[in-house]
Amino acid sequence: MRAGDVMTRNLMTVSPGTAAEEAWLLMRQNRIHHLLVTSRSKLVGIVSDRDAGGPNGASVRENRTVNDLMTPHVVTTDAATPVRRVANLMRGRSIGCVVVTDGANPVGIITVADLLELLGRDTKRPRTDERTGLHHRVPHRKQRVASGVW
Repeated sequence: MRAGDVMTRNLMTVSPGTAAEEAWLLMRQNRIHHLLVTSRSKLVGIVSDRDAGGPNGASVRENRTVNDLMTPHVVTTDAATPVRRVANLMRGRSIGCVVVTDGANPVGIITVADLLELLGRDTKRPRTDERTGLHHRVPHRKQRVASGVW
């Protein structure tokens, strides 16, 4: 499976000059944890709910813009990257998302929630009751007693 198969395509973006409180409300309303920060369609950073101080971070967001809180170095990948590599990239860098790009343009985002959903879908496979190749095992019976020195 590739990154393009798992990514979320509906990207929520804000400009660097957006008020931090406004970005926080946008994340809460849409139930997301990451916003892409773009300037003239170019990716310049990413801001997460943790960057914005979380639910009790009103003092962190007060009188600040997204530019003050964003992470300017965004980890990106392309749509053809295997999902396992994306997951290892996220785990190795302790990050919550990877932005999927097509050249320099962001086309999607993969978050921890997307990977967990992928794992959850695998458990919904229909179970087949066919048990092919199952044989009844009988206890081993010794035919003769071993003798001699080993």
